[in-house]
Amino acid sequence: MSIPFPDPASDEDPAARLLAEAASGDNVSRSPSGDNAPALSVSQLSAAIKRTVEDGFARVRVRGELSGTKRAASGHFYAGLKDDNALIDMVMWKGQAARLAFRPEDGIEVIATGKLTTYPGRSKYQLVVESLKVAGEGALMLLFEKLKARLGAEGLFDRERKQRLPYLPRTIGVVTSPTGAVIRDILHRLADRCPTRVIVWPVLVQGEGAAAQVAHAIRGFDGLAPGGPVPRPDLVIVARGGGSIEDLWAFNEEIVVRAIADCRIPTISAVGHETDVTLADHAADVRAPTPTAAAEMAVPVRAELMAQLATWRGRMIGAATRAQALGGERLAALARHLPRREALYAPQRQRLDDAEGRLDRSQRHRLAVTAERLASRSAALRPALLARAWDRDRARLEGLARLLASLDPRALLSRGYAMVRDAGGAIVTHAAAARAAGHLRLQFADGEVPVAVADGDAPPPSSPPKPVRRAPPALPGKGQGELF
Repeated sequence: MSIPFPDPASDEDPAARLLAEAASGDNVSRSPSGDNAPALSVSQLSAAIKRTVEDGFARVRVRGELSGTKRAASGHFYAGLKDDNALIDMVMWKGQAARLAFRPEDGIEVIATGKLTTYPGRSKYQLVVESLKVAGEGALMLLFEKLKARLGAEGLFDRERKQRLPYLPRTIGVVTSPTGAVIRDILHRLADRCPTRVIVWPVLVQGEGAAAQVAHAIRGFDGLAPGGPVPRPDLVIVARGGGSIEDLWAFNEEIVVRAIADCRIPTISAVGHETDVTLADHAADVRAPTPTAAAEMAVPVRAELMAQLATWRGRMIGAATRAQALGGERLAALARHLPRREALYAPQRQRLDDAEGRLDRSQRHRLAVTAERLASRSAALRPALLARAWDRDRARLEGLARLLASLDPRALLSRGYAMVRDAGGAIVTHAAAARAAGHLRLQFADGEVPVAVADGDAPPPSSPPKPVRRAPPALPGKGQGELF
């Protein structure tokens, strides 16, 4: 493309203004006479070309095949866009590259939307892409097959990785849009078949960022701890309604496929209609043709379950009853071979009768011998001998009683004797002890009298004499009486 150089005085073209400014600068040498083309620096010329290209191609849409795709460590995406006769370099900055709905690879036909610019450092022009989409269903299917082959080679779709679905899950996690008809169909179908707790993780199911949200939701359910504040699902359903291949492409993204394959919770993929197949369907443990079918696969029909339980209960009772009946029949058959009870008891009964007879005879003989012995011994007992022994013992007892009465010290008091005691009540037997005591008590037969031992001293006052309890006279045959 040739770059026109209009009159520098004109204000209509930016390149012309740049040329005018450059011509009036000190760094440009004077042109020879008759030469009206001013000399420009390389930077000035490159800047002029850059502005001209960017102004002329501020927004373009280019269709071509990707070649030499490369994602830099900074996150920027570089590639070539080619057809049969030409190639244009393209760059997609980190922000736009992160929102791509698919993984760019060599050989994919795409439509790139952006602006054309130049790179002065290499005298090259390139396309700065703002939007990159796969060109048509044919290109998407080609990309689909490539992804399927690559991920399948890693074993993500192997049958050995599939998990069995729980028969009756307590909690079901659903990854879908919270506002679409899909979640309503799933909830309605679950309520009809078997009411179950459902936790919905709302996500975008189409457009930029949908794949990342779906993958995050699947990993979020898988990361829930059992017994935590949010119940960990026993089953996860990834669902979306029908649509074109572009609408369903988020469920073909590698990030979603890997999240489903890594999920430790059994997963049902219910994306699109029956004829729609996504890579999520291949990675999931079970594929459902529709979201409603996924709900039917998730839980059994409660009425059928109750009927099945009733059937099993009847079979169990029948089996138990049948075993009992068979046991009774076998017991009756065995009992017929046993001897009769009368035959078993007859010898024992006869032995008991014999023992009873011997016991009766033995008791009669023993009683006879005892009676004879008692009669012989009772004849030796005479009443006169007993009476004499009684009189002898009585006379001895009376003598002992008279002796005890004669030895009673209180009997002496009645004959004029007195018993001397000190203030503490101890008996005084010597005169020295009496003089040392000072105050004494003389006990007579009818009471006590306090006395003082010192010469000329009046006796101390005393309490009234205590009456002396006389011992009753000993009577023959009534015991020995008191000793004091």
